[in-house]
Amino acid sequence: MLSKKMENALNEQVNREFFSAYLYLSMVAYFESLGLPGFAQWMRVQTQEEMFHAMKIYDHINSRNGRVLLKAIDAPETKWTSPKAAFDAAYEHEKFITGSINDLVTAARKENDHATDAFLQWYVTEQVEEEQNASTIANQLKLIGDSSNSLLMIDRELGARVFTMPAAPSGA
Repeated sequence: MLSKKMENALNEQVNREFFSAYLYLSMVAYFESLGLPGFAQWMRVQTQEEMFHAMKIYDHINSRNGRVLLKAIDAPETKWTSPKAAFDAAYEHEKFITGSINDLVTAARKENDHATDAFLQWYVTEQVEEEQNASTIANQLKLIGDSSNSLLMIDRELGARVFTMPAAPSGA
């Protein structure tokens, strides 16, 4: 059973994950408005991943006899000065989420909630990948500068991304 403190903290994370999905969906709209369907596709997949992350925590709360309480989701940004600025924002957001996950791990350990600690380790690993993906694309966009040809090449590459349901951790 979850403590009230852990339940509240996990509910806050559900909200953050849904906000992440909302933010990335806003980036989809931004990239579509620029005529960059590959960038938009990449962010659509990111949106799906964030929804999966939120629902995974939602299910954990329920499986531990907690109560999911959904709150309002803040409006995300809607404009960026460039594709690079959007990916810089995505990278900064992922660093924020990493900090939030780390705080949850610390809280679970303080509560001696070993089940939630073990559950959150998947997110710890996932956040390394999330930060790396966003920073890699932001760095590529920095390298190409104002090259339209290079931007279109990256757009084509990003358009190949598809959502793949993450595998369950071993032993789950």
